Amino acid sequence: MNNELMDALAELEREKGVDKEVLFQAIESALISAYRRNFGSAQNVRVHINRQTGATEVYALKTVVEEVQDHRLEVSVTEAHHVKPGVDVGDVVEFEITPKNFGRIAAQTAKQVIVQRIREAERGMIYDEYSNREGDIVTGVVQRVERGLVFIDLGRTEAILMPNEQVPGEILRPHERVKLYVVEVKKTTKGPQVYLSRSHPGLVRRLFELEVPEIHEGIVEIKGIAREAGARTKIAVWSDDPDVDPVGACVGNKGQRVQSIVNELRGEKLDIIAWDPDPAVLVANALSPARVVDVTIEPDTRSARVVVPDNQLSLGIGKEGQNARLAAKLTGWRVDLKSESQVSGSWWA
Repeated sequence: MNNELMDALAELEREKGVDKEVLFQAIESALISAYRRNFGSAQNVRVHINRQTGATEVYALKTVVEEVQDHRLEVSVTEAHHVKPGVDVGDVVEFEITPKNFGRIAAQTAKQVIVQRIREAERGMIYDEYSNREGDIVTGVVQRVERGLVFIDLGRTEAILMPNEQVPGEILRPHERVKLYVVEVKKTTKGPQVYLSRSHPGLVRRLFELEVPEIHEGIVEIKGIAREAGARTKIAVWSDDPDVDPVGACVGNKGQRVQSIVNELRGEKLDIIAWDPDPAVLVANALSPARVVDVTIEPDTRSARVVVPDNQLSLGIGKEGQNARLAAKLTGWRVDLKSESQVSGSWWA
């Protein structure tokens, strides 16, 4: 191998973190295959690369026997003593058999191995980078849409937004910048594959962490999120600091913080409610924007009987039951909603 290739190995170790000795061993292994392919596959050979000069040598490995039956694999005791005095039957002796034009083959093989290892190293670095970001937000550029799949350019790699991770009705156009949630990173034969989401509740959580310093600093805690992507999300927040209004911190001055998140979610409605250790209070808060008159908790069935004013019933239930459904999902309690007139003068029907 020439000085250029030796320099390439050193640079690969320095820039990509690939151990140079591992590269030497990989090239030596590849050269054994190259020798057998070009000069005889039946021989048992060893290839050695001088770590300082890059000089390549090929050695035939032969077993010392009393009577030679296969000259490619065996050597007599007498002949072996010329190479290595004192060897006995059964020992292995090496004979240098480096072909005259093997330097050219060595250089070509080394280049192939280096290119392959660079590719592997880059794939490994990309996998490490994005596998450590599972559950985090990334910003990418929409590259193309094919058969329902959206391909996102993350800079160092291309990621996929699967149909089941897309927001219903949301149209992503090529060259558009968008924030996405990293769901999973898999190793494949073609390199690491990053899977993204726009519909995951974790996207909302991370957006609030980015937009609200009190959440990032741990002053305000997100206790739960219930999301129907593209339509509505309910988020319960809490703080153990009595001087901090957790809902107000998330909304921001004149609603600026929450509006930034709504814009990123393209108009998805956000209900920010105060979490409470009392299930009755929590359920009442979760049914916002409806006003609640009374909540009766039934622990045995893990259900909550909720009474609202007559004019609040439709608001409490929401379009196609969405508000009550999200409240139940957020609190973990089954919500049974009735109006005052429905329960007036009689036991709960």
